[in-house]
Amino acid sequence: MPTQSAPLPPAGSLDLSHLYQHCLFRSDAPVDSHDQVARELSDHDLRWRHGAVDTAMYKAGMRRMEMFVLRYGAEVEVRPRPFQDFALVHLSLRGSADIEADGVRVSIPPGRTALIAPRRSLRMAWERGCEQFILKVPHSLLRECDGASPDELDLPAAALMSAPHEGPWRSLVQSLVHTTALPHGSQAHSAWVDHFERNVALFLRSHSGLGTAPATDTSPSGARPAITLSESSAYARLDAMEAYMRRRLAAPIALIDLAQAAGVSIRTLTMLCQRHRGASPMDLLRAMRLDAVRAHLQSHANASVTACALEYGFGHLGRFSAYYRERFGELPSETGPRRP
Repeated sequence: MPTQSAPLPPAGSLDLSHLYQHCLFRSDAPVDSHDQVARELSDHDLRWRHGAVDTAMYKAGMRRMEMFVLRYGAEVEVRPRPFQDFALVHLSLRGSADIEADGVRVSIPPGRTALIAPRRSLRMAWERGCEQFILKVPHSLLRECDGASPDELDLPAAALMSAPHEGPWRSLVQSLVHTTALPHGSQAHSAWVDHFERNVALFLRSHSGLGTAPATDTSPSGARPAITLSESSAYARLDAMEAYMRRRLAAPIALIDLAQAAGVSIRTLTMLCQRHRGASPMDLLRAMRLDAVRAHLQSHANASVTACALEYGFGHLGRFSAYYRERFGELPSETGPRRP
């Protein structure tokens, strides 16, 4: 097995150094990577796409919850079996992941968090270099928070945590990691950890979107506008919008253009994007353009960052660099050609 370098610091100010000290395994072998991850999380089908296999998994446990950092290195498509007795919370440290759980689609850009609890089907697409902090939360702990019986626990298949709650959530994650580093063994410490785990579960049930629809209320009166489109029609509208984006990545695009391409009003399009993509239409366009810039830089060794940014509609280079770093965890000048 090749020697592995120490992991780069995660996105933002989150300090996971203690968790990175507990490496469960590292491997450049696809079969070994699959078996190890399946043993810890869930049996799954795993398809390797672009990039070299460079899997690493770090793990730390409390009393009832477990936390992991996982990367595959390569671009992968993962199809886990539906979870039987736990939910997962994914916080994207680097790169992005797209989730489709029971027909609900959610994208997790760097720095954002999603809750995943499928009953029927789950597909996850991790881009190359993606690295995720994963919290495994047993259903029994979530049930205790609201007194639900085993048949009453109502979890969404997938939900993106609302942006205002990301800051408090990251503080909780930081405390979780620090808790695993403390000396333990006494009865008082065990009771304190139990209390802390329940507080985390309470936060998830109360503030993160568990048990509620992924969309947020944006109406002035406080009443959530209804969307009468069927799920299949909604996805068709979004697919039409995204196809329009791909055709015109280098051209000026306004929000009204995207609404017309989807065949709905601006308000309806915004609601659909928030509900099924977890972001606004213009944020989705920016992400698609950033992905196009990254793909160009990875496939052209001598590409000019400035020329590439301008080509894909980024007129303000300072903001472009900030957006790029937020999405990929590195500056555009640090992106090199893909390894064969």
